[in-house]
Amino acid sequence: MKTLVVDDELTTRILLQGILSGYGEVDSCVDGSEAVQAYRKAVEVGSPYDLICMDILMPNMNGLDALKLMRREEEIHIGSGTAAAKVIITTASNDDETIKQAFRELCDAYIVKPIDAEELIGLVECLVSD
Repeated sequence: MKTLVVDDELTTRILLQGILSGYGEVDSCVDGSEAVQAYRKAVEVGSPYDLICMDILMPNMNGLDALKLMRREEEIHIGSGTAAAKVIITTASNDDETIKQAFRELCDAYIVKPIDAEELIGLVECLVSD
């Protein structure tokens, strides 16, 4: 499984990389803009990410705007009907409107920080076994 971790906090990136490294390759980015570039490159070379764990509140481009652009890249390069990357929003924001917006932008799951490793692993195993 190929995973992209997107978070402006170094501690969170290290934590998520540690948890997810047992499942395969894990790359990381510090903001949404960098994540969109990494995602676009991976899709263009035919090696898209299987899983993305992304924060919402980040500099340069927030996670929901990045997710919207990533879903467009999938439509352009992969096509509809093809398996898209599974996206878990990992953020401190737990208000109802933000959660609804995340699902409107087609995230697959939502975890409020601090990250619980067992909860994350359970979600990953559920999402990638589809």
